[in-house]
Amino acid sequence: MNDLVVITGQTATGKTKLALDFALNPPAGGNGELVNADSRQVYEYLDLVTGKDKGELKKSRIKVHLLDVVTPNQSFSSYDFVSLAVPIIQDIRKRNKTPIIVGGSYLYIKHLLYGQDVKVAPNQKLRLSLEKLSVEELQKKLLCIDKSMNTKMNHSDWNNPRRLIRRIEIATASIRSNVSDTSSTLPALSYKLIGLRHKSKESLISAITARVEKRLAQGAIDEVKRLLKMGYKKIDEGLQTIGYKQLIAHLEENMTIEEAKQEWINKEIQYAKRQITFMKLDKNIEWREV
Repeated sequence: MNDLVVITGQTATGKTKLALDFALNPPAGGNGELVNADSRQVYEYLDLVTGKDKGELKKSRIKVHLLDVVTPNQSFSSYDFVSLAVPIIQDIRKRNKTPIIVGGSYLYIKHLLYGQDVKVAPNQKLRLSLEKLSVEELQKKLLCIDKSMNTKMNHSDWNNPRRLIRRIEIATASIRSNVSDTSSTLPALSYKLIGLRHKSKESLISAITARVEKRLAQGAIDEVKRLLKMGYKKIDEGLQTIGYKQLIAHLEENMTIEEAKQEWINKEIQYAKRQITFMKLDKNIEWREV
C-alpha cells in the first residue's frame, strides 16, 4: 500500500470524484483524507466558477484540506502550497490514514513530489526596479539568467509580472549564494501518481462546455456580483481566474453573456491543453482516459 496517492490531470476529468472513490474504497478503504491541489480552490468565496463541489464533498463526509485558505486579494504560490501540505500529509499519516492529493495544478504537485523553490526573502530594492519593466522585458531578463526558464514555468506564470519578478528574485539570490533554487521538503514516501486526460478533443470540448453551462445555471454570475460587492477587485489575484475574468467583463458591459460564455469555454480548453503538455513530461504519471 502506498504512503500517498496523487490524482492530477486535465480540467473537467472527474479528479475529485476519483479521489473520493479512493478515499471511500481501496486502496484507502474508507480511511483517506483529501488534500486540495487546485490553485483556485484555495481561495475563499471562489466556489461555483472554480467547481469546488462542496455539496458532494460534504455528503461524502471525507475530510478535505487546503480549501478556502486565503482570500481572493492574497497571493498563493506553489511554495505556500508545499509549506502547508507537508505537515498536513505527515499528520494524516500519523493518524494511520491515507493522504490523497487531488488537483490539476501540476506545478503544486511537481514541487511537492520533486522539490520546490527555496525560501528567499523579498528584495525590495530589486522589486522596485523590476516593477517598472513590461512583461516582455521581465521575460527577457529572466531568460538572461536561465535560458530554459520559459519551459520551466507554465503559461500563466510566464505571463504574470508578479510571478516573473519572484522568479528573478529567487534566481538572483541563488546565483549570489551559489546554491540550487530547488529543495525537497517532503520526506521520502512511496506514492501512486494518477493522471486523468480526455480521450479526444471532442470529449474535452464537450465536457468543458457542459461544465461551464452548469456553473452558469447554478448562479456563477451572482457569485461574481457578490465578490465585487464584498470589495474584491478584478485585479485581485483570485479573480485573475478563467471564468471570473469573462463574467466581470460581461458585468462591465464589455461582453454579452454569450461572448463571455464562449471565451470562458475557449480559455478552459486552452488551459487543458497546456496542462497535458506539462504533465506529459512526468514519466511517473499513470494515465487514465475519460
